[in-house]
Amino acid sequence: MRPVDKGASPVTAYKAYGDAISDLERRLGHYCSYCERRLETHLAVEHVQPKSLVPSLTLTWVNFLLACDNCNSCKSDSPINLPDYLWPDIDNTLRAFRYRKGGIIRVDTSISAQLQRKAKATLMLLGLDRVPGGRVPPTKNDMRWDRRRLTWDKAIRAKDRLGTADSIAFREQIVDTAQESGMFSIWWEVFTGDVDMRKRFRQAFVGTCSNSFDANENLQARNGGQL
Repeated sequence: MRPVDKGASPVTAYKAYGDAISDLERRLGHYCSYCERRLETHLAVEHVQPKSLVPSLTLTWVNFLLACDNCNSCKSDSPINLPDYLWPDIDNTLRAFRYRKGGIIRVDTSISAQLQRKAKATLMLLGLDRVPGGRVPPTKNDMRWDRRRLTWDKAIRAKDRLGTADSIAFREQIVDTAQESGMFSIWWEVFTGDVDMRKRFRQAFVGTCSNSFDANENLQARNGGQL
């Protein structure tokens, strides 16, 4: 899950939360903050603390992210105690999850047992653990797992081709493809060991939190986050 930084609110106050969508997309790109799919339409202003339960935060920038229909419906109006989960705008969520062939997301076992529990709770809250044959299978309208599978395969092909025909132009083309596909975390995972490509991905995906990475593009603890 890509760690993001949406910055300070661009306005003093919003009259309606829907007015924030263009500001969020400009700061974070047209990507779901949770599943990371790129969507030109059907992204919505996501209230981290549900507006039905915490109406005082309905128009508050710090309570906003972007979410697709699937992530939004899975999370729904679940009561949220922020420290019980990991959040892409607070934590370095890229440290919490590993992405694998077939569209599988796993909790990274290198983090503490406490953080592993929170990472697992985050996946369950958002339904990102739903794959065919899994504990809770996805609905017929929930194809997030398949998008991850397809993107993984696309990233693997790009890496293999780069290995046989490396050039700056081809690296730039791969970044363009990644931006159009979304799923930053998958591209980051597949290009393990290629510092240049990882830097290019980080810089190209608008809103990626720069202080979650050191000078060599290694992941580091995020200031103010749980990891």
